[in-house]
Amino acid sequence: MPTGRQGSVRLFQFAGIEVFLHWSWFVFAVFEMRARTGSYSSPSWNVLEYLSLFVIVLLHEFGHSLACRQVGGRANQIVLWPLGGVAYVDPPPRPGATLWSIAAGPLVNVALLPVFLTLFYLSESLGWSHDVHDFLQALLVIDGVLLVFNMLPVYPLDGGQILRSLLWFVLGRARSLLVATVIGLIGGVAFIGFALWQRSVWYGVMAAYMLMSCWGGLKHALELSRVAKLPRHVGYACPACKTAPPIGEFWKCGNCGRSFDTFQTHGVCPQCGMQYPLTRCMECGEGRSMGEWSAPG
Repeated sequence: MPTGRQGSVRLFQFAGIEVFLHWSWFVFAVFEMRARTGSYSSPSWNVLEYLSLFVIVLLHEFGHSLACRQVGGRANQIVLWPLGGVAYVDPPPRPGATLWSIAAGPLVNVALLPVFLTLFYLSESLGWSHDVHDFLQALLVIDGVLLVFNMLPVYPLDGGQILRSLLWFVLGRARSLLVATVIGLIGGVAFIGFALWQRSVWYGVMAAYMLMSCWGGLKHALELSRVAKLPRHVGYACPACKTAPPIGEFWKCGNCGRSFDTFQTHGVCPQCGMQYPLTRCMECGEGRSMGEWSAPG
């Protein structure tokens, strides 16, 4: 799966969200449509079926992006690749916000199911052509398979990230990610076995992406655990989540790039003198003025 826009072409922008298509999509499209030759009376139906897959995946990713923006997060880019897509979302670091940003994607597939199912049954009862009937059946299967696959509780699939978000409420930010990524590593190894059994290069690529994402998530979880154990500033607490900020140079100046401890300098970069009116909490992501930070309780 692509990381960022490398190897991708820009298609369009909607609601401030740029959509890119990875070059491998075209290669996979050729193989997929050749494999489906004979399914319809005309190859144009094969093209339409694959374009419909493109649209379904795109709607799924827009579900993630728009939900993320709804909770105050950032979501400006979607990259589509042969076996799915990636919505680059950055929700506020809160379990509820993360849960909604992730769950909104599969909910789009859930909403599409009755639409495709109704059209499929209408094609039977109204005697539409065999091609239309098979096309609608294919859409129903595609949407259902994407939904079921994405809901597998294996990080970084949607199901794995939803599991992580739910665990976050109970275990906290670091431990929830640690548990989810360990489960994801196990699932990724199992998926490699499935790819070998199916002799599928594409499934192998997906398994490799899953393992790399889990490894990155595992390292991030360990870093979060390390930060959670750091000594804290006495006399300060986030106005939103009531967490005391850690002692250390964890805030970075956007002007000169210097890392510094904003609570030691009272929001002023010690190198260039840039004054920051808001201080962002490392736990919940909320930005408040220095005067709003106060002692817990």
